[in-house]
Amino acid sequence: MLFIRKLLSGPFPGSPSVGLQNASTREQWVQSQLRSLPAGWRLLDAGAGECQFRRFCEHLNYVSQDFAKYDGIGDGRGLHTNTWDNSQIDLTCDITSIPEADGSFDAILCTEVLEHLPDPQLALKEFARLLRPGGRLLITAPFVSFTHFAPYHFATGFNRYFYLQHLNALGFADVSITANGNFFEFVAQEIRRINECAQMYSKIRLSLLELWGQNILLAALRRLSACDRGSDNLCCFGLHVSAVRCR
Repeated sequence: MLFIRKLLSGPFPGSPSVGLQNASTREQWVQSQLRSLPAGWRLLDAGAGECQFRRFCEHLNYVSQDFAKYDGIGDGRGLHTNTWDNSQIDLTCDITSIPEADGSFDAILCTEVLEHLPDPQLALKEFARLLRPGGRLLITAPFVSFTHFAPYHFATGFNRYFYLQHLNALGFADVSITANGNFFEFVAQEIRRINECAQMYSKIRLSLLELWGQNILLAALRRLSACDRGSDNLCCFGLHVSAVRCR
């Protein structure tokens, strides 16, 4: 019986990857963007946390910033990492008030941070101040997200109209927005969370029949995602944004 449960809880034939590529796709985009920046550029990693992208910045003058108050446990609500290392941060300060001169950075990276800010618009305004004309802003943030890193979680996500509205108003141009995943991928990701959430919040596990049904749905979602024609306009994992400071 235990073998059958493990079999049903694992990948279903024909659906090994659907809903599992959120983090890897985002990392590939960030890596590609950072590697494309000219050598010697001064880059601010805003809200850098554990500085996971420092390894892609060996050709850059890398500066990390974070408020350094999250400890991996937070208030215990929602999702947490249990451990968190802020020891590599260069600038410990509020992201809306960074002690650097106007136009002192060639590029700014801010990945999976905006949802943790009480006023993300103020952070965008600060980025515009810190970037020199012609400097590049790189942002990723969820389109929809569960509560995580609480109590430092203030928004469930951002769509393209948020970026177009605020970046254009702040003098950014060449705003490029690409979706990570699509509606079917997002639903698959959340279906994969059901058993974990059931055990966490209901103190029960899915039955063998329910696990089988879950895997059938994942197989269907994989097929639908392969034929997708723009469902990311409805929902996706998140958006990847690149923009140039023009004034």
